[in-house]
Amino acid sequence: MIDLEKLRSGNRRALAKAITLVESKLDKHRIEAQELLNQLLPHTGNSIRIGISGIPGVGKSTFIEAFGQYLIQQGKKVAVLAVDPSSPLRGGSILGDKTRMEMLSREDNAFIRPSPSEGALGGVAQKTRETMLLCEAAGYDVILVETVGVGQSEYEVAGMVDFFLVLMLPNAGDELQGIKRGIMELADALVINKADGESLSLANQTQGHYKNAFKLMKQNSFWTPTVKTCSALNNERIEDVWQMISDYYKAANENINAGISSFAEKRARQNSEWLNKLIHEMLELKLKQNIDVKNTLPQLQDDVLNNKTTPYNAAQQIIDLL
Repeated sequence: MIDLEKLRSGNRRALAKAITLVESKLDKHRIEAQELLNQLLPHTGNSIRIGISGIPGVGKSTFIEAFGQYLIQQGKKVAVLAVDPSSPLRGGSILGDKTRMEMLSREDNAFIRPSPSEGALGGVAQKTRETMLLCEAAGYDVILVETVGVGQSEYEVAGMVDFFLVLMLPNAGDELQGIKRGIMELADALVINKADGESLSLANQTQGHYKNAFKLMKQNSFWTPTVKTCSALNNERIEDVWQMISDYYKAANENINAGISSFAEKRARQNSEWLNKLIHEMLELKLKQNIDVKNTLPQLQDDVLNNKTTPYNAAQQIIDLL
C-alpha cells in the first residue's frame, strides 16, 4: 500500500511507488490507483505545468537541468516527467534521462521520473496526466514534461500543460520551413537554445525570423507567443525564460471572461478532453475483454482480408455485440 502521509510530505520513494501503481496495467492496480487519486485530488492543481519540446539535439536535457536548478534556487520544488520513446518493435525504452540530468537528479527538491511512451501519441506517456496529479499532491510547484520529438501530434502535450515551450536551434532561414504550422499555433513560446559564442548573432537573427512569423499568425488570445534566446550550457538568460512564464501565469489568472480566469478555463477544458479520452480508452478495454468479441473478431478479420465484408460492416458487428 502507498503511505499517503509520506507521499503528501514529499517522500520520493512513496511518490515513485504511487507512479508505478498508476502506470500498472493490472486491473487490480487500476482500481487501487483510482482510489489513491480520488483521495489526493483535493491536494492537486497547485503547480504550474510546463511542456518542453524540441527536435533531438536541441539540448532539452541540458536546458531542463539548468532551468530546474534555477527554479530550485528560487525556492521551488521541481518534478521532471521525461518521456522516452518505446521501441515499436520490442516495446522497450532506455529510460536514461537521469544520467543526462546528473546535477539536477542530486537535488533534494527535484524529482525526475522517466516513463516509456508505450505507443502513446503526442510525445507523452499513457499516464502523464495522473503522474502530474501525484507530483502536485507531493508538493511540487513546477512540473516539467519533456516530450518525445516534434511532430503534429504535439497537441497532446499542449492539451495537458499550462504553458507549452518549444526549444529551437539558432539556424535562421530554412529551419522556419521545417516547423509545422501546428507547432507554431500550439507554442506559447519559442526559446532558441545554444545562443552563445559564434552562434549568438545567428540566434538573434533567428529570433527576428520567428517573431515575424508569429506576427503573421492570427492571435485571438490574451497572450502573444514570445521568442527568447538562451544558453543552457552556459546558464545564460535562463531567468528570462522563467520571468516570461511567470508573466504568462499572471496574465492568465488576471484575464477574466464570464467570471472565470483564462487559467481556470484552460484547466477545465483539459479535464473535459481527458474525460473524453478516458471514455475511448475504457470502451476499447471493454471490447477486448468481451467474450463474444474475442470469439467473433478472428472470423471478421478473415472476412475483411478476403473481401467478404467491408471493414465498416465488420466494425459495426463488433460494436453491436456490446
